[in-house]
Amino acid sequence: MVFSVKTFNNINQIGLKELGNQFQIDGDLAENPDAYIIRSQNLHDVDFPSQLKAIARAGAGTNNIPVDKASEQGIVVFNTPGANANAVKEAVIASILLSARDYIAANTWTNTLTGDDVPKQVEAGKKQFAGTEIRGKKLGVIGLGAIGSRIANDARRLGMTVFGYDPYVSIDAAWNISHHVRRVKELKEIFETCDYITVHVPLTPDTKHTFNAETFALMQKGTTIINFARAELVDNAALFDAIETGVVKRYITDFGTEELLNKEGITVFPHVGGSTEEAELNCAIMAGQEIRQFMETGEITNSVNFPNIHQPLSAPYRITLINKNVPNIVARISTAVSDLNINIDNIINRSKGDYAYTLLDLDESDKAKVDELVAKFEENDNIVRVRLIKGN
Repeated sequence: MVFSVKTFNNINQIGLKELGNQFQIDGDLAENPDAYIIRSQNLHDVDFPSQLKAIARAGAGTNNIPVDKASEQGIVVFNTPGANANAVKEAVIASILLSARDYIAANTWTNTLTGDDVPKQVEAGKKQFAGTEIRGKKLGVIGLGAIGSRIANDARRLGMTVFGYDPYVSIDAAWNISHHVRRVKELKEIFETCDYITVHVPLTPDTKHTFNAETFALMQKGTTIINFARAELVDNAALFDAIETGVVKRYITDFGTEELLNKEGITVFPHVGGSTEEAELNCAIMAGQEIRQFMETGEITNSVNFPNIHQPLSAPYRITLINKNVPNIVARISTAVSDLNINIDNIINRSKGDYAYTLLDLDESDKAKVDELVAKFEENDNIVRVRLIKGN
């Protein structure tokens, strides 16, 4: 069976090779594809084609995807957490160093000099850019996932005292965080204590405007804020006031808006924090692997709207079900199978929010009976999408 994939933006071609020979990429079938692979493409105003089963975002954030709409239509949304983590980590570490020594302003000033005595002018004016060292300074890391944990560990190696906040840190991330990183239970401690604060959390109603008038009021004068996560995590009006009063020495971000440009104390980079050649390749590889695994086996890894679920496929047929998370659904599925005198080889069901996902492996070789079962599932109002996958 050939699956069709439509790509948006510039997806690394080497990474797309992970899909293998069973996938047609941007070909004749792309008008009604089985899957999308995207980077920054905004899908909020897009009508999803009927065949679409999966969307893979080659990156961590999924704000450009209407996830709730996808769930309602039985479309699994994937991201690639950690694939660009090292790139963002290096961008943040570089930003800390740039802020401490104000190298950007120093370069701008030096390029204004003219005349045969430029060396003398440099010597006379260089004191204004002496800056400070980061060793011994306090860094607060908000969000200790794939990116934040790397920043925390490397900043500590550079001699900084690191404070970390993340009430939802995963077990895998926790294992990778140095025991020298001081975990705090309340954000207030980071705001009150740290010279540098970097944020690495998704944008949600709870995290929007994490940096606001109240939190700026907790900070000591001369704080540097680094935001390579999402623009809306910072209340810009409150930020401008904090810069004017000296509470914030510098704000560094790669989310540029017109109101941030050409302002004292604000450094805006293009949104390329995670866009190194290596990171783009890693994201494309991971996205390709996720789509291939899902389309060929029904297994899910790194979905933002459905649970991770894995089960080796050894039965003649597998049915995957995306269903509303209602009581007794597994019992109803089992009853439908037994009514057709079909044996269940294995069944696994996991829920996430309002929806659940089921892998149903059947010890049945009669395709007609299996097709009849699929038809029964498709008639059920609580089942959003049904797929039939042939075993090896």
